[in-house]
Amino acid sequence: MAKRRSAKKQSAEYREEANLIAHLSVESLTLIANFFKVLSEPSRLQIVCALKAGPQNVTEIIKQTGLGQANASKHLKLLAQAGIVSRQQRGVAAYYNIANPMFFKLCELVCETLSIQLVQQNRQIEEITSIAPGQ
Repeated sequence: MAKRRSAKKQSAEYREEANLIAHLSVESLTLIANFFKVLSEPSRLQIVCALKAGPQNVTEIIKQTGLGQANASKHLKLLAQAGIVSRQQRGVAAYYNIANPMFFKLCELVCETLSIQLVQQNRQIEEITSIAPGQ
């Protein structure tokens, strides 16, 4: 019974959050869209994944991602402007870190959603191929 209540409570919380999002202004939605736009570049996601291990300087990020120095610096600047990464000077080197650890919860949510979609697509493909002519 406790699980049922928990699921009901989660469902109610989800509806409440969806209701809040539905009433956001165009300006607020633009901010959200721009945040996700920054993440739409695979090189930036590589950098974010590299930073999951903790703060790193540009040289360390380049080694992990295989990006060129200029390219990595450009992407780090955009990620910092979006508030996704923070920059801290340590002597002559700048170290980058994920600005908000909740960011990885967002990534996990996206990965879980994509996983569910892929499972559903695979089921549909299996269904289609099982009724394909010539079998």
